[in-house]
Amino acid sequence: MRARPALLALVCVATLLGGCATLREARSSAGDKLDPWENWNRKVFAFNEGLDEHVLKPVATVYSNVVPQPVRRGVDNFFGNVADAWSAVNNFLQGKGAAGFQDIIRFGTNTVFGLLGVLDVASEMGIDHQYEDFGQTLGHWGFGTGAYIVWPLLGPSSVRDSFALPLDRAASPASLFKDGSSVYSLTALQIINTRSNLLGASRVLDDIALDKYSFLRDAYLQRRRSLVFDGNEPPPDNPLDPEPSASAPAAK
Repeated sequence: MRARPALLALVCVATLLGGCATLREARSSAGDKLDPWENWNRKVFAFNEGLDEHVLKPVATVYSNVVPQPVRRGVDNFFGNVADAWSAVNNFLQGKGAAGFQDIIRFGTNTVFGLLGVLDVASEMGIDHQYEDFGQTLGHWGFGTGAYIVWPLLGPSSVRDSFALPLDRAASPASLFKDGSSVYSLTALQIINTRSNLLGASRVLDDIALDKYSFLRDAYLQRRRSLVFDGNEPPPDNPLDPEPSASAPAAK
């Protein structure tokens, strides 16, 4: 859950880097079919974009100018280390025992020898990071994607991923603390640090996307599909909907 608490720009640009450069017009058409609430989604998207432009992006820019890149990488590694533990749980839930044990080894190595994950010692040893969340687990179990939806502050999601969101968020480092100040501080740090690492990518996105909303929607859906199938997705009739029941009520 490196990006789950982040605002729209964080998640969307991250998914852009995950492979949206390969999307074509046919996939946009498929994305339209999974977006029955497009009018609502576009309004929320515009709200999130405005919040990012006027609040998050300026703060992240100052942060990146003040905080050295090695420190920012260490912060990212720390949150990624916690994500590895949650990834192990989801790998086991999906019946991927070998991958689950690899996550445990990676988490233990970075926690003990990497200063609680600030240093990514495991990657240097060839123990690669894997990304599994409960939304992927539901997809592995056969739950359909459902309609695409954009949430205020949280950004792009789907009906399936929205049901998984409470558990995914409960596995974040902030959930280990009871006092509000610690929770808000850790969440803000993760959001700002992630956004600062994506400043360059967001500028590229602004330059190349004719319809930013559609571009990011299709990128998100394609990225989530790829994650559910571990990059080995079969060719379905609808290239953006991996599971059998992806229907949702039409917008009224």
